[in-house]
Amino acid sequence: MSQENPLRGEETTQRRPDPFILVIFGAGGDLTHRKLAPALYSLASQNLLPEEFAVVGFSRREMSDDNFRRDLAGAVGRFSRLSPVRAQVWQRLAERIFYVAGDFTTSDGYHRLGELLTRLDRERGTGGNRLFYLATPPSFYSTIAGRLGEAGLTRGGGWTRLVVEKPFGKDLTTARELNAQLYQVLQENQIYRIDHYLGKETVQNILAFRFANGIFEPVWNRRYVDHVQISVAESLGVERRGSYYEEAGALRDMVQNHLLQLLCLTAMEPPVAFDADAVRDEKVKVLRAIHPFTPKEAGSRAVRGQYTAGWVLGEPVVGYLREPGVVGDSPTETYAALKLFIDNWRWAGVPFYLRTGKRMPKRATEVAIQFKRAPHLLFSQTATPELEPNVLSMRIQPDEGIVLRFAAKVPGPTVRLRTVSMDFFYGTSFGTEPPEAYERLLLDWMLGDSTLFTRRDEVEAAWTLVTSLLESWGEGNAPYPYEAGTWGPREADALLERDERSWRRL
Repeated sequence: MSQENPLRGEETTQRRPDPFILVIFGAGGDLTHRKLAPALYSLASQNLLPEEFAVVGFSRREMSDDNFRRDLAGAVGRFSRLSPVRAQVWQRLAERIFYVAGDFTTSDGYHRLGELLTRLDRERGTGGNRLFYLATPPSFYSTIAGRLGEAGLTRGGGWTRLVVEKPFGKDLTTARELNAQLYQVLQENQIYRIDHYLGKETVQNILAFRFANGIFEPVWNRRYVDHVQISVAESLGVERRGSYYEEAGALRDMVQNHLLQLLCLTAMEPPVAFDADAVRDEKVKVLRAIHPFTPKEAGSRAVRGQYTAGWVLGEPVVGYLREPGVVGDSPTETYAALKLFIDNWRWAGVPFYLRTGKRMPKRATEVAIQFKRAPHLLFSQTATPELEPNVLSMRIQPDEGIVLRFAAKVPGPTVRLRTVSMDFFYGTSFGTEPPEAYERLLLDWMLGDSTLFTRRDEVEAAWTLVTSLLESWGEGNAPYPYEAGTWGPREADALLERDERSWRRL
């Protein structure tokens, strides 16, 4: 009787990657434990990994292969969405996990890594295919890439791909410098700049919703859309990342990547094909069409805020200036609200309002398309006061789904109108939990599909916009205070009220 391969789950028609070795730099860090190890286990459970592969952790801490395997086993047990962990699947995965101790900045560890990779190619049949994941602080990105090139590890006889986590630079100048440094070792098609928001099923569904349904695309333009709101709210503060956040702030940490990616998917033109370059070409066009900030416009089209002490989810919390690692008089923003215009034929004159903040009343991410009001001449006497314009809300998290708000007649002998909702929710419609973003992104990386990764010109176009605002904010403009547990500073409300609009209630 044949024995079942525990790495094989249900049969799938999805293409499996070629054999490979995955090397994780910063293997002892939080990202590896919370995201990468659980994602690898999920892919193995679903029969999405090849038989011939290996995973190598690289970090400063001295550790044996067995200790590293036990360390990752604990992480998978705590953070995997597939629980309980299946012992057979994990055992087969663990047999392919190895560890190398080394300093990121010196050559010794890279020589030991090279010896291990050569042995694994021979023993595991991985064909010299290399995946390098930089799960390290950004200051090590160019150093690690340079050391890999010096040691000849980017030329393994097969293909080589490298993932760089965000933040990719801290402004336009540093982003260009990092690109130039990576290009000394690798080519553009070997570099995968990751933004985990693009791995979320609900974010990818924006494209499917727009371009696979003929009833929406004809009204997705300035003739019918009044404005667009994109909100990313977090109930958490900076946690134990105060020193990092001091150098980032909400604009660098969230707007430059996550919010602008959501804007691009919402505003882009239909690509000629659903492949990497076609999709990314259209996103770059959107970014280049966004009207930049001048110093004068920064005050009228952008608001920065910083949370003070308050209450969130029924618990008292300290203000940002009291967080560990934060300078006592720090001007770093924990909230940002922007009003953007896209200067092209489709969107000319339509404002895009973006906001993100920490210590909000709850965690929520939403893209809302508000359509223009219909003439109410027929129903002006019968509409209820709370009758709203049509709104299409795409909820990214939590309660992932899509809600369309429209007017309907209230049952009864008279004509009375009320706003009602037509809802779609992922959980109830598909009966399954969507995969974690890192599962999709890791698999695409293994397959060599860069559609959901950002290209050099895309990164630099986003930084061009953000840097223009950073330079204006750096001229002594202090952030406005807002109490933790509220929706941001009063000045952010005024940003919309000047246009006779208001932020949506999330």
